[in-house]
Amino acid sequence: MKLIVNRQERVIENDAPTVQALVSDQMESERSLAIAVNGDIVPKQDWASRTLQEGDEVDIVRAVSGGDHPVDDALEIAGVRFGSRLFPGTGKYPDHASMAASLDAAGTELVTVAIRFMDLDGGSNGQAGILDSLDLSRYRLLPNTAGAYTVEDAVKMARLARAATGTNWIKLEVIGDAATLWPDVTGTIEATKILVDEGFVVLPYTSPDLVAAIRLEEAGAATVMPLASPIGSGQGVQDWVSIKRIIDAITVPVVVDAGIGTASDAALAMELGADAVLVNTAVARADDPVRMARAMRLGTEAGRLAYLAGRMPRSAVAQASSPTAGVPLTTGAGGSRIE
Repeated sequence: MKLIVNRQERVIENDAPTVQALVSDQMESERSLAIAVNGDIVPKQDWASRTLQEGDEVDIVRAVSGGDHPVDDALEIAGVRFGSRLFPGTGKYPDHASMAASLDAAGTELVTVAIRFMDLDGGSNGQAGILDSLDLSRYRLLPNTAGAYTVEDAVKMARLARAATGTNWIKLEVIGDAATLWPDVTGTIEATKILVDEGFVVLPYTSPDLVAAIRLEEAGAATVMPLASPIGSGQGVQDWVSIKRIIDAITVPVVVDAGIGTASDAALAMELGADAVLVNTAVARADDPVRMARAMRLGTEAGRLAYLAGRMPRSAVAQASSPTAGVPLTTGAGGSRIE
């Protein structure tokens, strides 16, 4: 029998294989498997009884890698409160140990994970399962739809992610340009509407476009996540004026996502009034990821404190910080001598 498994033709010797038979070798070691047959999610309790037919398309995925906080300044997203406003990713680290140590140093409570096809022939293709390396008593998972270029693919990945991880939270990405990984705003809005109707908590990645942010909020997004600069570029906050417009215009939390390169970038985003920052590559690709994670934590906290404190007004001229009266001068203004 021929099946299409993870978009590749696969010949199965059994004439009436079950879903469970396809993944029997991985069931004990993988906690996050999710399976769809012809686009429909198959619940785990039905794997043993669900038989497959000639030509069925089967998608088998799993989740992969992609402190103390002030209680009086918690961030709330979809009814869930977070003390930390730093959301790290789990991808690109040298190994799972450095990832785990970096997440600990970041003091985070929400981490992103990717959903990828599983290699049924035993190879990992660099994508080992991630859940066994995460302390799920400490971290809420935020699966993403990274790699989706169409609304259909993004929605499908979100459904698989929910089945694989057990969470209805999703970081929605619909990419419009492969070179810059710039988001397809129209597709993102459409996918947001579909997923919200299906009960997802949608955190969409978008461009720093004010109208797009408004439309995403109207579509039911739990946050709006404008990019600081292209994903993984480390270029920092390039268009802070547009991000500030979004912050001032919408009521759902604004999470600055993509392009942050170092702690000062995170601080700037938070000083603008962003509610949180999402950072992956800047930490994972640092020479010392654990130290950079701590720096990002401090930068995020410092930026938030500065925003809450309220910066001083800008002045076009100098303003003396010490009293000018009673100074024992020997010369007057312009250098003239006082007799």
